[in-house]
Amino acid sequence: MRKYLLIGVSAFVLGAGTMAYVSPIAQATSASKGQTYKMLELFGDVLQTVDNQYVSEVDNKKLIEAALDGMLTSLDPHSGYLSPDSFEDMQDTTRGEYGGLGIEVTSEDGVVKVISPIDGTPAMRAGIQAGDYITAVNGQSVLGLTVNEAVKQMRGAAGEAVTLTIAREKTDPFDVKLVREVIKPKATIARMEGDYGYVRLPGFNEKATDALTASINDLKAKNPHMKGLIFDLRNNPGGLLDQAVGVSDVFLDGGEVVSQRGRDPRDIQRYNAKPGDLLNGLPVVVLINQGSASAAEIVAGALQDRHRAQLVGITSFGKGSVQTVIPLRGGADGALKLTTARYFTPSGRSIQKTGIEPDLEVAQTKEQAQDIANRVWFSEASFKNALNADEGKSRQGVHTPAEAPPPGFDDKKGDFQLERAIAVLKAGSVEAVPKLPKPTAKIAEVTAKAAAAAGKAPVVEKK
Repeated sequence: MRKYLLIGVSAFVLGAGTMAYVSPIAQATSASKGQTYKMLELFGDVLQTVDNQYVSEVDNKKLIEAALDGMLTSLDPHSGYLSPDSFEDMQDTTRGEYGGLGIEVTSEDGVVKVISPIDGTPAMRAGIQAGDYITAVNGQSVLGLTVNEAVKQMRGAAGEAVTLTIAREKTDPFDVKLVREVIKPKATIARMEGDYGYVRLPGFNEKATDALTASINDLKAKNPHMKGLIFDLRNNPGGLLDQAVGVSDVFLDGGEVVSQRGRDPRDIQRYNAKPGDLLNGLPVVVLINQGSASAAEIVAGALQDRHRAQLVGITSFGKGSVQTVIPLRGGADGALKLTTARYFTPSGRSIQKTGIEPDLEVAQTKEQAQDIANRVWFSEASFKNALNADEGKSRQGVHTPAEAPPPGFDDKKGDFQLERAIAVLKAGSVEAVPKLPKPTAKIAEVTAKAAAAAGKAPVVEKK
């Protein structure tokens, strides 16, 4: 029986037996077994009572699927039950072609939250942003629904229109109309930025390593004097573990990429790169942000620890756990998506909750710099039942970022983080690049000054 090792954020892309496993943990005691059987009997009693006495007829299959999902999601945000349809959708997603809107979503306190829109999809073109909440689909509320249920509301045939109601900080709720289409996300986006190559990897599906290799070879062939590479992992929500190892292998000349550590301290699995660096030592800068998660963090952490690349941007999402997808009866009964391990960078860092911190912290916009200075961003640490880092570390709190766009910089036309990545390559290192002045005004300070000027006391939100 095949097990799919997945390390993407707990997300579904809106679109398109029994478990063969023997636990190494000793058998439960007779008392605990008796308690388990008693609770299973209680479950049957509740199901029968609901079936007989609920105000209207119920679908027992849906009730049991919801119970299974609730049991698993109580463990952590990324475990869950996949119905047969959801399991099939997940397989389509990892193959890199599916139908739908192109949004990576998760659930937070019963609300569907956007992890990131995918490049070149209806969601991206409509301006949907990471951190947006989806509160209704075609006027019907999705509040309180599981991610599976909300996804079903949003799915449909290509060419059909769907209206999403979006709640976004600092704005009133608004509707966005999208047209579903067959999603074929580009495996990579590649071009030259002056003397330097640029490759963006939107996700880690089954084509990621091959596509990255082809893009770099193409850039080298067309630009034999290329001086370095910018590798863009911003808003990359992760994907397949073997692809994270394969992508890291493109840049590394052997050595460890990541280790995976399970419930038993002795249960450690290490993944290594093969000899041979495709870029032959050319300097590399990796771009990351709060939407870089899981597989993207494995790659960024490996290249940072191995001193193969320097990182520019802002701290990543912090999703450092591994999910194993275990088909039930070959997928006929769906599958379990179960957290089975944490992953660690080559130096032994757990990324869980803390994320990967860049070598040069650069906010993309002035507004983003103000937000970082005044509120806790949505990340893995935001989930109430997120796994701990297993190191006693905590994520960096509110602070003023090291750099932000200077006055007069046009955020709509320019990419400030990319510009700073190019500056690092030109200077030779983060240490050598001329630093910009730290942003001077936090939004809270500006608000306080404005309120004082108006003769009013500001309202302070405690965090």
